Formats: sequence, C-alpha cells, structure tokens
Amino acid sequence: MGWSKEQLAAIYTYDKNILVAAAAGSGKTSVLVTRIIERILDEAQDFSVDKVLVVTFPKAAAAEMRQRISMALEKELAKNPQSHHLKRQQMLLNSASITTIDSFCQSIVKQNFHRLNLDPKFRIANEGELTLLQYEMIEMKKQKVLSEDNMITATLKSEAAKTSET
Repeated sequence: MGWSKEQLAAIYTYDKNILVAAAAGSGKTSVLVTRIIERILDEAQDFSVDKVLVVTFPKAAAAEMRQRISMALEKELAKNPQSHHLKRQQMLLNSASITTIDSFCQSIVKQNFHRLNLDPKFRIANEGELTLLQYEMIEMKKQKVLSEDNMITATLKSEAAKTSET
C-alpha cells in the first residue's frame, strides 16, 4: 500500500503517543495495524502488544482491529515460524487494550470505583432503561414547571385580590 507522508509519520513515530483521526475509509485501521506490527517486529523496541491502547468508536472497529493484527501476526509467523517473540505477541493480543471509547471509560471507572464513591457493581443502562429514564425525567420536569406555574398563578391572583381591595 502506498502511504501518505502523514500515514508514514503515524506508523514510524515511536518516541511518543499518537492520535490517528481521519475520515471513514481513509486507512486509519491499516495505519494502526501496520504501526503495531512494525513495533512488534522491531525487537530492539522492547514493545509488547499487551501494552498498547487503541481506542475506537464502533465495537465493530475494535474487533476488526484485533482481527487484522492477529492476521498480520500469523503472516509474520508464517515467515518466521520459530520466533518465540511473535508467538508470545500472538498470545498477548487477547490482553491488548483494543476497545471502544465507552468500554475504555467504563474500565477506568470500574478500576477506580472506590475513588468515585460508586457501587462496585454499577453497570451501564441499556437502551430501554435509558428511554424509561428520559421519560421519567421529562415527566418530573413537566410536574415542576406545572407546580411553578401554579405558584405563579396563585401569587398573581393574591396580588390582584390585594390590589382590588384597595
């Protein structure tokens, strides 16, 4: 594949973390897979796939990323079947943090629930529960507005009565 200057920089910049943001279909996944594989192949880098963090948005992208890395590792193992390093990286791939942004954030919260004063058994609401909560919040807001409206009406009537008495 012919890489652009920016893609090559993303692949071969090793001395810092990177952010790859681009339009759909622009090659982000290919760039990141190549970056990870190149780092693995450079044994002088002391890089391990289980120390990587790749955060994507859709769940399918995270699964596809993991699959592509696995396939690339298999391809490299076919070239060098005796490589203990590559075999180890293939085994460690399941421990790599290749995840969606919401799953990553949830794991941070779970690891730090005690600092956040949260129940360690907290969970993320499903779509049905969220819809119900939204409905309940709208109803509560409507009741509050109606109550405030009634209070304003009562105050206005009281003021009007006082004015008419004088």
